[in-house]
Amino acid sequence: MAAAPRQVLAWASALFVLLAACVTFLTAPPAAADGTGDCTASHGAVVAVDFGPFGGKVERGCDTTPTTGYDLLHDAGFSTTGTQHDGPAFICRIGYGAFNSGTPYPTPDKEPCVLTPQATAYWSYWTASPGQDDWTYSQYGAMDRKLKDGDVDAWVYGGTDVGGTTGEPAFTPDDVRAAGTGTPTPDPGQTPTGAPGKVDLTAAATWLKGRLTDGERIVDDGATTANYPLTADTAYALAATDGTSATLDKITGFLAAHVTDFGYPNGTDQAPDATAVARLALLAEITGRDPRALGGHDLLAALTKNVCAAGPESGDTTPGCTAKGDFRSASYTEGQALSVLALLRADATPPAAAVDRLTQLQCQDGGVTSILIRPGEHCDGDPATTALVALVLHRAGGHDDVVTKARAYLTKGQRTDGAFPGYTGATTGGVTATAYAAQALRALGATGRADAAVGWLSRHQLTGGGFGFEEGDTDPALYATPPAVLAGAGTSLVTLTTKKPTPPTTPPTEPTGSPGTSTPAPGAGPDLKKGVAYLTKAASLKQGRYYTAGTGSARADFGLTIDGAYALAATGLDNAALRGIVDFLDQRGKDGEGRTVDDWTGVGTRYAAGGSIGKTALLAEAVGRDPRHFAGHDLVAALAKAVCAEPSTAPDRSCAAKGAYTYAPSVFAQSLAVMAQLRAGEKTAAARPLAYLESLQQPSGAWPSLIPATGDSDVDSTAIAAMALDLAGGTKADKSVDKALTWLSAEQLADGGFPGAAGDSVNSAALAVQGLSLDADTYAAKIAKAREFLASQQNADGGFNVAKGGQRGSDLRASTQAVGGSTGISFGRLERSLTGTSPQPVPSAPDIVTTGQSGGGDLGTGAGTDGGGGVLAATGVQVAGLAAIAALLVLVGRRTVTAARRRTDAGSER
Repeated sequence: MAAAPRQVLAWASALFVLLAACVTFLTAPPAAADGTGDCTASHGAVVAVDFGPFGGKVERGCDTTPTTGYDLLHDAGFSTTGTQHDGPAFICRIGYGAFNSGTPYPTPDKEPCVLTPQATAYWSYWTASPGQDDWTYSQYGAMDRKLKDGDVDAWVYGGTDVGGTTGEPAFTPDDVRAAGTGTPTPDPGQTPTGAPGKVDLTAAATWLKGRLTDGERIVDDGATTANYPLTADTAYALAATDGTSATLDKITGFLAAHVTDFGYPNGTDQAPDATAVARLALLAEITGRDPRALGGHDLLAALTKNVCAAGPESGDTTPGCTAKGDFRSASYTEGQALSVLALLRADATPPAAAVDRLTQLQCQDGGVTSILIRPGEHCDGDPATTALVALVLHRAGGHDDVVTKARAYLTKGQRTDGAFPGYTGATTGGVTATAYAAQALRALGATGRADAAVGWLSRHQLTGGGFGFEEGDTDPALYATPPAVLAGAGTSLVTLTTKKPTPPTTPPTEPTGSPGTSTPAPGAGPDLKKGVAYLTKAASLKQGRYYTAGTGSARADFGLTIDGAYALAATGLDNAALRGIVDFLDQRGKDGEGRTVDDWTGVGTRYAAGGSIGKTALLAEAVGRDPRHFAGHDLVAALAKAVCAEPSTAPDRSCAAKGAYTYAPSVFAQSLAVMAQLRAGEKTAAARPLAYLESLQQPSGAWPSLIPATGDSDVDSTAIAAMALDLAGGTKADKSVDKALTWLSAEQLADGGFPGAAGDSVNSAALAVQGLSLDADTYAAKIAKAREFLASQQNADGGFNVAKGGQRGSDLRASTQAVGGSTGISFGRLERSLTGTSPQPVPSAPDIVTTGQSGGGDLGTGAGTDGGGGVLAATGVQVAGLAAIAALLVLVGRRTVTAARRRTDAGSER
């Protein structure tokens, strides 16, 4: 399956294993051993483990009476080892008797299995349902995966991002099914190896300006009238390179004055040219103008009023209609896609038939045809059209299968030098095709492939700054240059904007600090009283802490416990319960295994986790405790000590980079620790970590989920990083926050949700509310829509689902984030006074708790955490506990899908 789209990939799926094997793309894996026994395609479940990175082959086994993914692995003859920090739930090693005498891999010299493995080297978990020949990155841990006859599981060692957009198995489910051949085949798409490079945007902009007549329009050679489409394209490119400028204003003014000429070539009494109207509407939206009143025309109404009710096959003779859902006179898929996008960007709901029409244009191989063909007609896709439609449908949401197939088509078609041919059978790389493909791949998380495509573009930029149509061309072309510029700028028509939000001078939803009150963000959001009641009921909160999900667990999830405290602090609706959590942590209360918060943070040991220390210190600061005297430690000094002076060298993986915190595998962890230092007044000590955090921001404005960066673009991480930079303040930080919020806003799905590791994610929507609330006035409509989405995912018991459309039922981790996030209060500004509350006794004999509740893990990720907060999704545990920490930890029994991948907590620091 081409990697599943970020929305669907809830990488918290399986074993706390961190990101899976990118290397499997490069070489064909060895043949799979036939260990399917009595299983058939319709009886029993099969599991395949790829020992290729360790010199072995793909080993298979089966269970004729399947129960869970975790049991399948063991019943099929595989052994597993957990980590000291997370317990057996996080699968750190896998062994098989038929391979090297059962030696479990990775061996101790490669991975000590003390802390959660790093995101670049862990066991990731993939699943396929009966009849499905695409892998899905599991959104649940192996213990929470309920198997049925015909299911297939796969474990792959290596690296992937939190959404599972890379690192999928190099063999297909059919290759390892009981009825299959047992011989995996390599992924058809070769990893591009072309040298990286950057497009010279300044030179390109200068060349484009030189093509303008009177500085306002493009006129073809020998013509006397303007070429309106090329004029609009030029405006897009200048918006990407220069932002707001006098030249862009002049071009926009010219087009606004010629809306009738461009958009209504047959007269205003006839249907408009949909493609032209869409281009004009997009230009208005990009430049901050009103598409409902550009040049005296309501461009959005012109689109929605001219959608075909039927096609000629039904006897309808309406001109300009090929099929139901077409925008009249669009003619080409480009026009259909741009029209849908123009409506989406204006927060208008496109007609469902118009969006569905885009899905009908996908060919069997995943490509999308450039012509609005009728159903059943010959279908021949091309990279440029496929990429544009993938971008639009990704923005629209709800069509993950189409986007996934499109991504697979692009992956397969990319040459090793990074280029894409312009059409089927082409032997040369096409500039337009490569440019659009780069834009789509970046938006879908395939940053490495996008960079390779941009590198190819940079090597084919001509001396004057323009681009030819294809490699070998020596004459620059106006048609080819604008899309290349957008690709080089790391943007697309989905996200391009010149509008810069103004950060507020005070938090938009500052808590009052008085018991029982809070100021919620705009919109009809969740019932916070019911949410708090769910979080504090006896079955959830046990003597001041939450426990790791799974039957008979005696291990407290410290990361989730702090997440719950953040939520209670944000609402102020149960300060007594909040005091109980704080006192339990501050007095180093013990869980059923005798562990304290020190075992989770590692403070004072060689495994001190900066993100976990920061998360704990931040809680102390939020409730008025002294972080320099909390839980028996000076957490502020410990944080300063945890700042890396330089990257560590293998096998030591404590420091990802200069300025990173020790054992902080995620942007979430880095951001929490930065905020803790800043709130402690340690601006100088936080300078290097802050600079490192800033360096991870992508040109689009987004942040990746993991450290070291895996190239994905992540909603949760972008929101938390924006909070950290907002707290830091200053011109540079403010600009970074502006870019981040612009990107976040564009990621919102049609239903108000946001894509996350678990799909249409509650966790991600809540964090997006907090991020966008940094500029609540600008994004009020977006915030309100997101809060309505959160309300739709709240259950009768007050808790929240992990994601829309996924496994139903309230999840602790998702609920902590939904309750706190829906208030819109930034972690950097969170304050709650405990004045008036009574000290809570910490029992000397901790209870041993048995709970089937899902949860555990860190804020923001929805994944599992190390022992209360980790982040490797493939561990077999539920993702929730690990996500926060950056590495996709999936605790064996934990269902927290979302968090696993981020591993925000360093063990739960997300």
